Amino acid sequence: MTMRTSSSEAGWQFDNSYARLPSFFYSKLAPNPVEAPTLAVLNEPLAAALGLNPDALRGEAGLAALAGNAAPEGAAMIAQAYAGHQFGHLTMLGDGRALLLGEQIAPDGSRHDIQLKGSGRTPYSRGGDGRAALGPMLREYIISEAMHALGIPTTRSLAVVTTGQPVYREDELPGAVLTRTAASHIRVGTYQYAAGAGGEEQVRLLADYTIDRHFPDVGGGDYVALLREVVRRQASLIARWQLVGFVHGVMNTDNMAVSGETIDYGPCAFLDVYDPATVFSSIDTYGRYAFGKQPQIGAWNLARFAETLLPLLHDDAEQSVRLAEDVIAVFPELYREYWLTGMRAKLGMRGEAPEDEALVVQWLELLETHRADYTYAFAALTNGQPDDSPLFQSDAFTLWRGQWQSRIGSGPDAAEAAAQLMRSSNPAVIPRNHRVEEALDAAVSRGDYSVMERLLEALREPYAYSSGQAEYAAPPAPSSCAYRTYCGT
Repeated sequence: MTMRTSSSEAGWQFDNSYARLPSFFYSKLAPNPVEAPTLAVLNEPLAAALGLNPDALRGEAGLAALAGNAAPEGAAMIAQAYAGHQFGHLTMLGDGRALLLGEQIAPDGSRHDIQLKGSGRTPYSRGGDGRAALGPMLREYIISEAMHALGIPTTRSLAVVTTGQPVYREDELPGAVLTRTAASHIRVGTYQYAAGAGGEEQVRLLADYTIDRHFPDVGGGDYVALLREVVRRQASLIARWQLVGFVHGVMNTDNMAVSGETIDYGPCAFLDVYDPATVFSSIDTYGRYAFGKQPQIGAWNLARFAETLLPLLHDDAEQSVRLAEDVIAVFPELYREYWLTGMRAKLGMRGEAPEDEALVVQWLELLETHRADYTYAFAALTNGQPDDSPLFQSDAFTLWRGQWQSRIGSGPDAAEAAAQLMRSSNPAVIPRNHRVEEALDAAVSRGDYSVMERLLEALREPYAYSSGQAEYAAPPAPSSCAYRTYCGT
């Protein structure tokens, strides 16, 4: 890929390869200024990794770039076009409130989209105001950084800037702009747009670009291999979600990035009580995107991706369908392998044994039966400190524990090896929903970011099991009210 670079005091080194695609894929935009931008939070470690100067980003020119008030040197400001199946219904979409500044080339040569979210209206806004409220932007900052610390591929958050002007939803809310980084913002929905609004030529251009940018080891023009690699990455990603109890909440096809990163943290949340039917999103009325359904929805989304590639897979239409079906059919087993490998690690089981999957399923059934806290139960098992909760006092757990201990082996060496594996696989802390809400309320209602800062510090090393994390590791008090999240649009 040809590289163009530029420099500035802030350290911007843009190479705008996506903007060199035909304009069919995007719309060029001008800055859409806000009234009184103020820096709310800046991710200094991420800035340094990207080759950016945090002090310059805090300055007048840096703040103008992060607010969308001015284009930084070398930027090519565009809104990307895409479509998406939203709760099963295909809709033409696009960046209705986002602006891609460009692709930052980091000191290690890696390429990162720099996108502003909440930066104002675009040609794809469909009547919306193009703005975002502070609370949802801070939520994405917290959750995406927590996911990164957990070792899960994800977009990341560089900064949140308050705008000094309100946005109107059900109430008047403070406005904000989030600066998001990503390997790219190419979505399954981008391919659906290319196929639906364009045709084979546009899909081929996008596929060639995707291979060049994300899958250089795939041979040029090998679109079956492209499909296979996207399937593999999504199987791995969704398995990782399930292993930590992450509920995305809105797995529309426009929210599936072909790079294999988690993208778009709207109504997301983490499990407290283990229940595969858990739904947090206020708009997911029928549980389409429930926690336990995420693997199946992943496969459904990938089938939609495969459909867009059909003209490229083979000259014969029937053979093309067979090739696509063969690749998609592998997803369930691929997902199972990634998930079971992860569950073995969470339970300290080295190697493979025939009884492993049954042991895992039995353990999860115990959690569900006793309405146990998912993260806390694994952590208690990891620490060898089962408490007096109904789960750990049950006869069924005693029976299961005997089988489990037989599987991991006897003797101090086996026990220590299992404990080390479990400590590196079971987080002591996650961004618990009540802690996230506590941080958001303090920041939005009182302008107090110290609660969020303490939470982020606790989440920075989720596998540390340090004494300083104790208050953030504790489950919430029982509540009769179901936790609900909102898209924040």
